[in-house]
Amino acid sequence: MTVLMTGVFLLCFIIGIPLALVLGMTGMAVIFAMGVPMQLVAQRMFAGIDSFPLMAVPFFILAGDLMNRGGTTARIIAFADSLVGHIRGGLAHANILASMIFAGISGSAVADTSAIGSIMIPSMEKNGYDVDFSAAVTATSSVIGPIIPPSIIMVIYGVSVNVSVGGLFAAGFIPGILMGIALMIVVYRVSKKRNYPKSEGFSSKRVAHEFRSSIWALMAPIIILGGILGGVFTPTEAAAVAVIYAFFVGKFVFREITWRDLPHILFQSGITTGAVLLIISMANVFAWVIAANQIPVKLSSMFLSATSNPYVFLLIVNILLLIVGMFMETGAAIILLAPILAPIAVKLGIHPLHFGFMMVLNLAIGMATPPVGVCLFVSCGITGLSLERVSAASMRFVAALLGVLLLVTYVAPISLFLPRMLGFIR
Repeated sequence: MTVLMTGVFLLCFIIGIPLALVLGMTGMAVIFAMGVPMQLVAQRMFAGIDSFPLMAVPFFILAGDLMNRGGTTARIIAFADSLVGHIRGGLAHANILASMIFAGISGSAVADTSAIGSIMIPSMEKNGYDVDFSAAVTATSSVIGPIIPPSIIMVIYGVSVNVSVGGLFAAGFIPGILMGIALMIVVYRVSKKRNYPKSEGFSSKRVAHEFRSSIWALMAPIIILGGILGGVFTPTEAAAVAVIYAFFVGKFVFREITWRDLPHILFQSGITTGAVLLIISMANVFAWVIAANQIPVKLSSMFLSATSNPYVFLLIVNILLLIVGMFMETGAAIILLAPILAPIAVKLGIHPLHFGFMMVLNLAIGMATPPVGVCLFVSCGITGLSLERVSAASMRFVAALLGVLLLVTYVAPISLFLPRMLGFIR
């Protein structure tokens, strides 16, 4: 059965069938060969998405779309620019800082790239920045989107492995800030070498003005994250609150959302949600096949026979995930690999939250690496540049993110300090 499953999976993948269908077709082929009734396919598909925490996914997607259309993004960018625009390469720094703030609202790297990039890339180009540099900064800084909570990827991981979603959210704060600092260091060095512009100087009056203008936008992450970490509501309930807040601010405060905009916003959110949930449901069929053929047990034995050193294991997993992240959609990779790798990590004494966050961070970086980095594709779509050119410009930033990944992997307190302080680790 293992040979059949591997053969069908590779064949479907090579001929270019969408990943969701690859998982589903592979699962159905093996189930048919096992002589199991095909009704199991529909049952496992439904069971895969019949989860209360997963309801957070469509809500966060909708909240991000509402905030993009409602003027939240533009105000966050203006505030970020007032804080860091006076540094050499100011607009690039503002791009990164805006991504960090927006990460606390949308939970999606793609939404971050689209929202920030559509405003910042033309502005940076107009002010003398190279277009490939602007696209690269936007794509790589968007990776922070699923790291600083809330995070759609973390919700998927928590549901897949039964790990605290709130704990994963808390684990993302410090690494997310480190990622932003690392990218800003790269930006500063490149900007100084290329003599990119900066604003005239830091102005406390401008900061105060932009803060007042963006206060409603900046309140969003405080409400969402404060409610989750304070125990006021669950991540799923927080997502619903985010939708209500985003609509209220966009419609009645900023007045940039009209009633006519709602059908289009809902339609776009529905398409994105449908794609995500289809992958999750099909992956659950594939996961059942993997479990029925005892593949996790076999892989666990293989890993443990190869090494019992947790540091070597983490290095092997990081290399594996970096390769997987280059070719596979992040959510699907988590659903596919997390149930296999997480139990092995626990056996080696690695904390579940630490391993879970490391896996999320690793695969998130894959969104900014070729050949299938979705953030790169969005940046290419905005600029009209080729994937090769944007990818080449992104490599120095990806290297900085990999440095943070190694730090987080081998210095566990970086990701576990806040979860422990907030009571997610007893």
